[in-house]
Amino acid sequence: MQSNFVHAMTFELLAQNIESIQTALQQQAAHAVNLSLTARNWLVGWYIVEYEQNGEDRAQYGEALLKNLAKRIHMRGLGERRLYEFRLMYNAYPKLGEQVLPFVLKFSKKDILRLPTAISDKTGDTTILRSATAISSPTTIEPWQTPADKLFNSLSATHLVYLANIKEPLKRAFYEHEAITGCWTIKELDRQVSSLYYERMGLSKDKQLLHKTATKGPAIRPQDIIRDPVALEFLDLPEQAAYTETKLETAILNHLQQFLLELGNGFCFEARQKRILIDNDYFKADLIFYHRILKCHLIVELKTDRFRHEYASQLNMYLNYYRHEVMQPDDNPPIGLLLCSDYGKTTVQYATEGLADSVFVSKYRLQLPTEQDIENYLEQNK
Repeated sequence: MQSNFVHAMTFELLAQNIESIQTALQQQAAHAVNLSLTARNWLVGWYIVEYEQNGEDRAQYGEALLKNLAKRIHMRGLGERRLYEFRLMYNAYPKLGEQVLPFVLKFSKKDILRLPTAISDKTGDTTILRSATAISSPTTIEPWQTPADKLFNSLSATHLVYLANIKEPLKRAFYEHEAITGCWTIKELDRQVSSLYYERMGLSKDKQLLHKTATKGPAIRPQDIIRDPVALEFLDLPEQAAYTETKLETAILNHLQQFLLELGNGFCFEARQKRILIDNDYFKADLIFYHRILKCHLIVELKTDRFRHEYASQLNMYLNYYRHEVMQPDDNPPIGLLLCSDYGKTTVQYATEGLADSVFVSKYRLQLPTEQDIENYLEQNK
């Protein structure tokens, strides 16, 4: 018996149907793989925390636990760094167990969840093993928090590991919400975090406007003056409808300039957005000071995102320019201060090695007007 559907089929329709099937099932497979990865990451973190709290021989390994565990397992994707991330993810998202445990029990052998400290509940032929840690996780959440099912089904395993690095729960919830509603890739999430989207949201009067915009992105030593992190107070920033990255950078430079001058101790302001000509190319250094006690120039570069190695190279070029073209015979070599929203210590170490006496990398903090505004924003946009 032949189908009328077959008689109506054309070559082009055949090709389109096959493409649709391929795309749909590929997406379904990718989603299923992601759920398994999320479950794997959470469970590994769960086991590690359980062992750290209740393991009989845990004292034997101490801080070297993850390193020894990675060597013992010796499996791709389960290195020391990954084990650290999975533990971090579990600690940030214990409530994910509500979704992970039923998911694993549905598709895996029941003894995958067996722990010496586990509590066993029998339901028919299925043995559900849950650790005391998982059971004690809070079942109620704040109105601004993201429900466990939404986290599990809407964010990738990579997103969750990245978000787990954000220590403040409210800030993490904010980026969870924005990543889900904006369908952000991990690259876009990183860009938004690096550009201080959360902080700009706190400073912006029209949060919906910013959301719309963002979803379309003894002797004095240098060490005594340049401290980490540099705390900047922004309580008197003028209210604006939406703080773009450029506006935020301008505001920080305004306050940083005044902040350094008010420190006293010899700071003398020279220039802002100083034009530097090198090989027919113009560059702009954000702030130039001269310190009359240290008898050297201080060049300040501000970046509204996370530290990148090229930023150190750029600042070092400015310092070398000042050494060759500006520095006087009785001056000391110039020093540079690179301000970023965040940085990795190892990246900074490798990027500035050999420059330790002249280049300093520091974080700055923004003091937000109130966290209540962020909570209200999340609750209103659930």
